Amino acid sequence: MSHRNASGAKTQEIQETVDLALFGALGDLSQRKLLPALYHLDREGLLADDTRLLGLARQNLELDAFKEQVRTTLTRYTKPVELDDTVLERFLARLDYVRLDFTQTEGYNAIRQWRETRRPSPLVIYLAVGASLYGDICRHLQRSDSLDESCRVVVEKPIGHDLESSADINDAIGDVFPESRIYRIDHYLGKETVQNLIALRFANPLFGTQWNQNHISHVEITVAEKVGIEGRWGYFDQAGQLRDMVQNHLLQLLCLIAMEPPSNLDADAIRDEKVKVLKALKPFTGEALGRDVVRGQYTVGNSGGKNVPGYLEEEGANTESRTETFVAMKTEVANWRWAGVPFYLRTGKRMPEKLSQIVIHFRQQPHYIFDPDQRGLATNKLIIRLQPEEGIALQVLTKDSGLDKGMRLRPGPLHLDFNDAFSKSRIPDAYERLLLEAMKGQQYLFVRRDEVEHAWRWCDHLIAEWEAREEPPRRYPAGSWGPVASIAMITQDGRSWYEDY
Repeated sequence: MSHRNASGAKTQEIQETVDLALFGALGDLSQRKLLPALYHLDREGLLADDTRLLGLARQNLELDAFKEQVRTTLTRYTKPVELDDTVLERFLARLDYVRLDFTQTEGYNAIRQWRETRRPSPLVIYLAVGASLYGDICRHLQRSDSLDESCRVVVEKPIGHDLESSADINDAIGDVFPESRIYRIDHYLGKETVQNLIALRFANPLFGTQWNQNHISHVEITVAEKVGIEGRWGYFDQAGQLRDMVQNHLLQLLCLIAMEPPSNLDADAIRDEKVKVLKALKPFTGEALGRDVVRGQYTVGNSGGKNVPGYLEEEGANTESRTETFVAMKTEVANWRWAGVPFYLRTGKRMPEKLSQIVIHFRQQPHYIFDPDQRGLATNKLIIRLQPEEGIALQVLTKDSGLDKGMRLRPGPLHLDFNDAFSKSRIPDAYERLLLEAMKGQQYLFVRRDEVEHAWRWCDHLIAEWEAREEPPRRYPAGSWGPVASIAMITQDGRSWYEDY
C-alpha cells in the first residue's frame, strides 16, 4: 500500500497499524530525538493512518498541554523548511497522554484501557528512561494485563555498568518479553553510513576480496566529542568513557568492520557474526595494558575559541576523581582473517572537533617504483565518515599534473558525500530508521543480549586491570586530541592517527 508524503512523492507505507507507548515522553531523549523522528516518519507517509502515540510521564498534564509541549518541541528541533502545518496537525492528532508513576502497578491500568478503546494492533513500548527502571516497567505492564504476544519493547543502551548489572537488567526484561521481541538500540547502527558498511563490504567485490590481513595493514576508529560532560557529572563519573562509548558504539563499529560475511541479511545471521568478533577480541594483560591502552582526563583548555574548565573543575565535580574522559587502545581480532592487523580505537570528550570516522589503511604495493621521498604516501585509504556529515571516500594516488612534475604522486579522494549525492532527498536521522524497523518488527539493526554481554565481559576485564594498577588517567588540555601517550602508542608502530578531515 502506498502513500504520498508532505512533498507529494509516493512512498511505501508500513503494512499495519502499530501503536507506540513512549515512556519518558517529556524527557530529553524523547524531546530532542524520538518525537522529531516520529514526526518525520509521518511526513514521509510511513505511519499508518490510525497509528497512535501514547505519551507517558510523571508530570500532571492535560492532553492539550501535552500536545502544545510537543508542538514546541517540533518547532525547536525540526528545520523550518521541514515543518509542514498539515503534517504537524495530523501528527498532533495521533497523540494521547497518561500521567504515570512508573514504579506503581496501579497506574498501568490506563495503558490497558487505552488499548481496549482501539482495534487490536501491535504495540511498541519504547523505554526512554533510565535502565534501572526497565525491569519495573516490564513487570508492571505484565501484572496490569497490558501486554499480549504482539507487544515489543525497545530499550536504550548502555544496559547496566558491568556484566553483572547488565545480566540483572536483561533477566528482568527477559522474564516478560522473549528475545525475539526485545529491541536494544545503539543509535549508531541507524546511521546511513553504518548500514552502508554492509553494502560496501558484501556487495562490492573490489572490497570483498581485499578485506583481510593480506591487504589491510591497520584500521582506525575515532569517535571524538567536542563537548564536555554537559552537566551529566553524576552519571558520567560513574560510567567513564570506556563504559559510555567503547562498550557500545566503538565495539559495534568494530564488529561491522571485522565480521565474516553473513549467510543472509536476517537479523540473527548478522548478529551471529558480530558475536564471533567479540569472542575473538584479545584481552589486555601484563605489558600490553601499559603499552596498548591510554586513559586520559581533560584539563582546562580552549574549545571553539573559548576557555573551558577541566573535568575536575566542572560543576559538582569530585576533585579526586580518576574517571577517564578519553580512551585510546590498540587491539586485535584473533582469527584467520585479521591475524596481525591492529585496530586502533580512540574516543574522548573535549576534542578539537566532533568527528566519528573509520579509516581502513590498505597495505603498500610489495614493490615501489616511484620517488623514494613519497613512499609514505603510497597507500590507499578508505575513509568512512559518520559525523558531522556522512560519507565515504577512497583515497587513491594519481600522477600530479604539470610538465615539471615528472611522475610525482598526488593523493586524492574518490568521494561520495551523502549530502551532495542525495541532495534532493533528506538524509534520515538514525532514530527514524530504528523506530521504523522496530515498528516493522525487524531486528537486524538492534543488539542481541549475547552481544551486550560479550562486550561487557571484554570491558570488565580491562576495567579490573585498571583498578588493580591504581594509576590516574593522563592529563590532556581541552581542545586537543588527547594525551601525548595516545600519539606515542600508534607512533611506536610507525603509524599516525588520520586527522586530515
